[in-house]
Amino acid sequence: MSIAAATPSRAAGISSLHTDILESHILTRLDGQTLASAGCASATIHSLSGKNHHLWSDVCHSTWPSTSGEFVNGIISTFSDDTNGPREFFSQSFPLPSPDPTNVDRDRPSSSSMSSPPSALISAVDVYHRNKLIFTKTEETETVTGWFRCSPFRIDLLDPKDMVPTQIPHPEGKDTCTALIDDMTLSWILIDPINKRAVNLSSHKPVSVQRHWLSREVQVRFVSILRGRRRGGGGDAGVVVQCGIVVNCGRSEDGEMQVREVTMEVEDMDGKHLNGRDSLVIFQRAMEAKRGNGVKREEEARRRYRRYEEMKRERRERKLRIEGTLDTLSVAFGLSIFAALFFIFC
Repeated sequence: MSIAAATPSRAAGISSLHTDILESHILTRLDGQTLASAGCASATIHSLSGKNHHLWSDVCHSTWPSTSGEFVNGIISTFSDDTNGPREFFSQSFPLPSPDPTNVDRDRPSSSSMSSPPSALISAVDVYHRNKLIFTKTEETETVTGWFRCSPFRIDLLDPKDMVPTQIPHPEGKDTCTALIDDMTLSWILIDPINKRAVNLSSHKPVSVQRHWLSREVQVRFVSILRGRRRGGGGDAGVVVQCGIVVNCGRSEDGEMQVREVTMEVEDMDGKHLNGRDSLVIFQRAMEAKRGNGVKREEEARRRYRRYEEMKRERRERKLRIEGTLDTLSVAFGLSIFAALFFIFC
């Protein structure tokens, strides 16, 4: 017997499988992140998934049910020139913008080249509790009127009298409120339909859960830390803002949780709410920024939020020190004037 005959043959690679088997029985079972990773590791999978519009369309719809509507789905289909818009949409909407805005070099000059601002922004929002969909909605927000540009930016997905029922017991104790940090997830994708851009502005999991002391409503907060815009000209490096998403949950007569409010606002490090004009510029920058790889995005989002809170605290303490110094100087100046007048007239 020859040595070649006695040596076991190497296992056949995935490329030896028939393409129909790969497309119908393997690729359709993968979620978007796994499918993207597999495409990077295998040229065969990259080729098959890259040209399969329906595969990525199904991935987007299963990950974000709000994208399955005819209006949003039609916009997503135009995101790429290679006829696979859903794949491009997923690559923009799943990971966080990169780099981390809390670590950007403060001396780095900012890029001033941006696409033209859109006339409207589309929000695609999905809220899950223990992987069960409890709220989904798409909302279009115009961006051209003076009211939008000059008023504080805010998107409300529910009218004050609207309530979305769930079959989830309303959290009553501290432990059940804390459990929402791990049980609830939210995706808020902001879409620019003109420039074919999108960005997910949620931390995916909450950064905090609090109960209102009076209404007893539970406030679940998600955030995205973005690079801001300096007022009055000058470079924007080191300016950081917070895009906050709040889900307010009340209690029904049956003791179940109701979604009563889903809102988004943008505020700077002094707690001042930004207007629509400044917020739109920030969103455009986030949409046109690079993306991370999507690995551990929840941990990264929370780390950015903690760093942002530290920066706010340092800024507040620095302002207090400056104000204290100015107060001391003012008192000293006043006393010196009083003493001088006293000696002159006495």
